[in-house]
Amino acid sequence: MKYPKEYLNEIKLRLKVSQIVGKTVKLKKRGKEFIGLSPFKNEKSPSFTVSDEKEFYHCFSSGEHGNIFDFLMKTRSIGFGEAVKILAAEAGMQPYRFSSFDKKKDLRFQVYKNILKDYSDFFHTQLFDLDNRDALIYLNKRNLNKENIEEFKLGFVPWKNNFHQQLLKNYTEEEINLTGLYYKHDKSGKFIDRFNSRIIFPVNNISGDTIAFGGRIIKKESKLAKYINSPETEFYKKGSTIFNLDKAKSARSESNEVIIVEGYMDVVSIYSRGIKNVISNSGTALTERQINLIWKFFSNPIICLDGDQSGQEAALRIAERLFPFINEENKIFFSVLPNDQDPDDYINKYGKDIFNSFLKEKKIIQNYIWDHYLKKVNRNNPFEVSKFEKEIKKMCYLIRDETLKKYVIEDFLDKIKKLTPIQNTRKTFKNYKNYNKQNYEVLNETKNLHEKKSHFSKIQITEFSILFIMLNYLNIASKIVEEISEVSFLSENNESLKKLILSLLLEGNSQDTIKAKISDNFKKLIDEINENSSIQIILKDKNEEEILELLNELISELRELSSLQKIESLEKKLINNLDENSFSELIKLKSQLNRE
Repeated sequence: MKYPKEYLNEIKLRLKVSQIVGKTVKLKKRGKEFIGLSPFKNEKSPSFTVSDEKEFYHCFSSGEHGNIFDFLMKTRSIGFGEAVKILAAEAGMQPYRFSSFDKKKDLRFQVYKNILKDYSDFFHTQLFDLDNRDALIYLNKRNLNKENIEEFKLGFVPWKNNFHQQLLKNYTEEEINLTGLYYKHDKSGKFIDRFNSRIIFPVNNISGDTIAFGGRIIKKESKLAKYINSPETEFYKKGSTIFNLDKAKSARSESNEVIIVEGYMDVVSIYSRGIKNVISNSGTALTERQINLIWKFFSNPIICLDGDQSGQEAALRIAERLFPFINEENKIFFSVLPNDQDPDDYINKYGKDIFNSFLKEKKIIQNYIWDHYLKKVNRNNPFEVSKFEKEIKKMCYLIRDETLKKYVIEDFLDKIKKLTPIQNTRKTFKNYKNYNKQNYEVLNETKNLHEKKSHFSKIQITEFSILFIMLNYLNIASKIVEEISEVSFLSENNESLKKLILSLLLEGNSQDTIKAKISDNFKKLIDEINENSSIQIILKDKNEEEILELLNELISELRELSSLQKIESLEKKLINNLDENSFSELIKLKSQLNRE
């Protein structure tokens, strides 16, 4: 019984050679390869090498050579079938049972591939038909020659072609329908070619079999969608497929980088200029499955989408979605194209060398996210900086690699320290030669407050800010007594003062009475609040509505800071002792934080 090629390829995709060999041989990294003592011959100096990129091992002392299946067969003295079962289990795959269901599925796939191959072959020749010269002219204008067109087997589907009838000579209607190449017209009942009037791009699986198509309209005046893709089928899942990875993976021995672009034409254009390590996601947002597949071959993918607003928004969504999955081995970079250009435009205008130079300016994912969000922050507004810090922390807590998470957070927090209002006030202040006395006083007042409060925590400063508003704007605090009472202060003294103010407000005491009572009991704390609350500068010239809004923001901020502190505490606890109750509480806190 013969295993399907696709099943074996999937096992090899999921497992690295070093991962399997490393369980038997102690390996050391040397450049892109690993070395170790031969498991086939006694030796003192290592002559055994493993290449994950090339998917093989080689022993120079014994001449043994092979893939992961060969290694298990030779080191454990087992048959091929047993090796496949062991490795499939290691890869997290179901064993192939050679059942009637599996056999029927394999037969369906063979038919599926044959139909798509026939379709691709036929419409590839149609591209060079004189009646379809507009399509060839379009591709030539995009600087693609015959060699490029043939390498990607591009084609053209003429309007109202009769190829469906030709397919019916060799396949059943049900078999053709499973490919998604045609759809039935509601009124006429006829089968319509999905890719009518379009240039088609064959989409291959990792083994090089065509499993779908992308189509591009060539007439500018057409009301049809510019790009379309095959619908998902039994054998084509958009979230698991990468366009051109079957060709690009051959470049992994030369580079650990791969360029991820948005469109089929971008890939073909860049590839045709000699840059072979280029791919694109297949008609969907980049998924976890896709990035894990890419990382099997390239550890440093570079996202390079269109430079317009929609392209950059898509890049940010990718960054946010994939940020949790990075680790010390597998990273993600971003290159932002200028002036609303796409990769195809850029390389056609400036050439391969300048395009490569542009890619060298790439940003690693955490810096790309930082720079994007920082653009929207008013660095002189501590509330905006505070909100920015919380958003950054939220994203960091989603990183799955716990050690990396710690250092990324520390890196971000170091940068945030440099965004304090005092530093930016100084910078702005220096840019003005003519300034009035009020500007000078505000600068000095902020500087003094900043220096005094530097030993307080972020939570303590936030509590002080809430209490400052409560003390000085009792009428505003009285409007949200319930909201204030629901948040707990970390400092016992701050909590006691808060509770006293609230109880006096609820009893209906006058402002003078309240101020007299709290002054008697908390004079030292009130002095400390007044000395260390930089919010008093922000409150100048604010109306009641604005102050109320600030108070609500502070309450919300305190809730999040408390949650973050609890999360940090629980994570440290779980590192030393995996407690089920603590873990459940951690998950609950993170869920609440994400909803906020």
